[in-house]
Amino acid sequence: MSEYELKVPLPEGEIRRLKVKDAVYLTGEVLTVRDTAYERILKALDSGKTLPFSLKDKAIWHAGPITRPEGTEWKAVSVGSTTSSRFSGPASRLIEALGVRMVIGKGFMGPQVLEASAKFGAVYAHTAGGTAAYYASQIPEVREVHWLDLGMPAAVWVLRVERLGPLIVAMDSHGKNLFDDLQARADATLRKILQGHGIDPQHNYLWWPR
Repeated sequence: MSEYELKVPLPEGEIRRLKVKDAVYLTGEVLTVRDTAYERILKALDSGKTLPFSLKDKAIWHAGPITRPEGTEWKAVSVGSTTSSRFSGPASRLIEALGVRMVIGKGFMGPQVLEASAKFGAVYAHTAGGTAAYYASQIPEVREVHWLDLGMPAAVWVLRVERLGPLIVAMDSHGKNLFDDLQARADATLRKILQGHGIDPQHNYLWWPR
């Protein structure tokens, strides 16, 4: 495992250096995107409308920030990742159509993201759970907010982050998927447990040593 300090905008060459299990510290502009924001972005894409923000060579974060107003500005209070698996299809479209280089979230993502990452040069980076206040401390500035009509957590927040991380590369641009490795280890452990109780997992019936 290697550690990388990356700055947004993210060049494709830098992204393709990353491999599964690498740790990344990210500095620059990150945009939060989740359910209804994805819907609005995809609707704009399908209708040929221009978005009020650019995602080219940017990082998007599956998060619903809690913020508070401070004068004419906003302050990030708590920013934790939401489960990313339900965004696999939309995220792969943003990688392909809008040039997103990094998707940040938690949990596994589907093969669409792995395929798009390999083809267009992107990665999926995993955050730690229960660290929303810690990540908020790495956000010195909320630069913009779009679509507040969707509600605070669902709006698109443009955040300036300083060494956001560590983020662990869970899917790289070389077809590697951390969750495949974890699943294989879990399956091996389960087989040992079942066999220890006299169960043959391949045939799903009790077997008894002779």
